[in-house]
Amino acid sequence: MTTQHYTGSCQCGAVRYEVDVDLDHTITCNCSRCGRLGLVLAFAPEQAFDLKQGEGATTEYLFNTGKIHHRFCSTCGVESFARGTAPDGKTMMAINVRCLDGVDPSKLSPTPYDGASV
Repeated sequence: MTTQHYTGSCQCGAVRYEVDVDLDHTITCNCSRCGRLGLVLAFAPEQAFDLKQGEGATTEYLFNTGKIHHRFCSTCGVESFARGTAPDGKTMMAINVRCLDGVDPSKLSPTPYDGASV
């Protein structure tokens, strides 16, 4: 698989977006947030992400070092994406693959990431 175009949303549809992302390089993280939410994540440059609906419908959550801006729907509570800075300084979007339309995360082979130790 290579970079492909996807649409995604929260559960209630208040937050909708489009993203070009490669699902061959997904991760699962065991940090205190991702592990509890069961997130499967894919990463895309900020310019490959287009929030179509819901800028005012999201709430931000920061924890630990505060480097990742977790955005979740104020209505249904689903975190469909987050924004952060990659080690090279570029702004990246962390996409919750479970929120992408037509994607079955069980068909992917995510790499485990030990976020609990970071």
